[in-house]
Amino acid sequence: MDKQFINLTIENIESEHLCCAISDKKHQMGVVAKKNWLKERIIEGHVFRKLNEKGKVFIEYAPLETAWVPIYGNNYLYIYCLWVSGSFKGKGYAKSLIEYCINDARKKRKSGVCILSSKKKKPFLMDKKFLLKYGFKTVDVIKDEYELLALSFNGEKPYFSEKVKEMKIDSRELIIYYTLQCPYILNCIKEITEYCNRNNILLSLKIVDTLEKAKNLPCIFNNWAVFYNGKYETNHLLNETFLKKKFQL
Repeated sequence: MDKQFINLTIENIESEHLCCAISDKKHQMGVVAKKNWLKERIIEGHVFRKLNEKGKVFIEYAPLETAWVPIYGNNYLYIYCLWVSGSFKGKGYAKSLIEYCINDARKKRKSGVCILSSKKKKPFLMDKKFLLKYGFKTVDVIKDEYELLALSFNGEKPYFSEKVKEMKIDSRELIIYYTLQCPYILNCIKEITEYCNRNNILLSLKIVDTLEKAKNLPCIFNNWAVFYNGKYETNHLLNETFLKKKFQL
């Protein structure tokens, strides 16, 4: 099965798709931004491994020390995303991808592998039940809702930054923290900015463009985190319809 997979490299990244937003023209600026972001991360040990097909079948992970998340630990790999969608489900691809990551961690003499999950199944998060099959265990929690799961090889445990435990900020505005790691984000920023400008809604955009900013986020979600009235509200990518429904704005 390994022959069906490709790891992105500096040499092949321009000729390969990123699984998400493969042919949707409105997201191509986001694809370019993601590729530029990846070029800087690959030299740090970031891995983007995908099925050699047109579809969403991939895993993305990095050394925890350089992972853009408010999570700390000693010598871990952090899985950003493991996604198998549509007709590719049920063919063993998720198993192959996570086993590749675990084996990679062992080869690199890491302390283990960790990933963000949740007590109950949530969109955009890895299913906890799947992870438990591979020996992952809960090592830290936020509000009895979000969980940091780890597969430890030596007893070391990663942990959430204390700053994210409350998931609150000192502002009443509509605030969005975002990175360029997801190809869909730039178009969402464009749509939300235009809507807020038309309707005189105060919007503050906080781009997370350095590792330091990512490690000091007030929320566990690094790609996209929406706060309103000082509270974390969602990591769902916003458009005009969702904004009206969620916040009545």
